[in-house]
Amino acid sequence: MFLYCGIACRRKFFWCYRPLSTYVTKTRYLFELKEDDDACKKAQQTGAFYLFHGLAPLLQTSAHQYLAPRHSLLELERLLGKFGQDAQRIEDSVLIGCSEQQEAWFAVDLGLDSSFSISASSHKPEMETELKGSFIELRKALFQLNARDASMLSTAQALLRWHDAHQFCSRSGQPTKKNVAGSKRVCPSNNIIYYPQIQVNLRELETAAWFSHDEVATALKRKGSYTQQQNGTFPFWLPPKLAISHQLIKEWVEKQTCSSLPA
Repeated sequence: MFLYCGIACRRKFFWCYRPLSTYVTKTRYLFELKEDDDACKKAQQTGAFYLFHGLAPLLQTSAHQYLAPRHSLLELERLLGKFGQDAQRIEDSVLIGCSEQQEAWFAVDLGLDSSFSISASSHKPEMETELKGSFIELRKALFQLNARDASMLSTAQALLRWHDAHQFCSRSGQPTKKNVAGSKRVCPSNNIIYYPQIQVNLRELETAAWFSHDEVATALKRKGSYTQQQNGTFPFWLPPKLAISHQLIKEWVEKQTCSSLPA
C-alpha cells in the first residue's frame, strides 16, 4: 500500500509539474519574441494569424458555436493581394500568444488604419465570402466561443484597440512606432516608450482590490447566494461560470495550487 501511494503521489507531482514547465517555456518564448524584432519576424513565417475588421473578429459558424479560424502568412499575403492591398499591412499585426509547440499567434485588423479602412470597408463583404466567415462583434459572440478562442480574441481586441488609440506621442505629437510584436510603441523624436495600460481604469470599474490565493480559492468553492457576513460585509463576487474571466481565475488558482505542492 505504501509503495502504491508513493507511485500515485509521484505521478500526481509529475502531471502537476508538466503543465507548469510548459507554461514557463511558453512564457520565455513569448518574452523573446516581444524583445527581439528579428525573432518575431521569423516567427511570423511559421505562425498563424487571427483576422479582425474594425475590432470585430472573423468567425465561422459550426453547429451551435463560433470558431475563430487562423491563417498562415502565405494565406494572409494572398488575401491582401487579391483585394489590391500591400503585404506591408502585416507589419500592423500584434503578437497575442503561442501554442505548446511554439507556433506564434498574431492578430491583424483589416479595417482600423485610416489609409486602409476605406478600401477595406468596400471589400468587406467580398472578404467575408472569400474567408467563408463573418466579422462579428466580439461581445455578441463571446459566449458561443470556446474558452481558448474567447480568451485569445479578447486579448487581441484589447491590444489592437490600444495601438489604434496610441499612434501619436502625448508629449511631442509625433507618430509613434510599434515594435514587431506590438508589445510597445516608441516615439522616435524623444525615445519615450509606451506600453499597454496593466492598471485600474476608474471609469470602467466601480472598485478594485487585492485578494489572496486562499480567498479566491474559497470563492470558487462557494455555492448559493452571497449573504452578508457577521462583520456586515459581503464576500466578493466572482464572474459566472460561463464567463471567460471566471475560467481565467480558475486556471490561475489551479496553477498556483499545483506549483505550491512539494517536489
